[in-house]
Amino acid sequence: MKALPDIDTKERIEQMMRSFYASLLTNEDIKPVFANTDFEKHMPQMTAFWSFILLDEEGYKSNVFDKHADLPIKKEHFAIWLKHFEDNIKNQFSGPKADLALQRAQLIAYTFESKLKAMGKIY
Repeated sequence: MKALPDIDTKERIEQMMRSFYASLLTNEDIKPVFANTDFEKHMPQMTAFWSFILLDEEGYKSNVFDKHADLPIKKEHFAIWLKHFEDNIKNQFSGPKADLALQRAQLIAYTFESKLKAMGKIY
């Protein structure tokens, strides 16, 4: 069996993001959260964000939490988001960068949920 590639290029990061959101948006519970998102327009920002995390590339300067704080996120969305992210990574990639992406996704989900709870936006 052929080994899965690592997420070690911008092209693979974009592949990761496209397949992740294609999968995520099949979930009817979380789909409304992203109803007003133009993913083609948003793709360069998402690629830059994950390139910063996985490839140590400079260029992403925005506050990712602030960009999502006003979305209609519910507590149960975090488990859905994380499951789709983890499944997407595990089905396509393997290696240190893939492992780092999984770790960071868990941290992002935990941080976002904690901040939204502290703001009284989810319970």
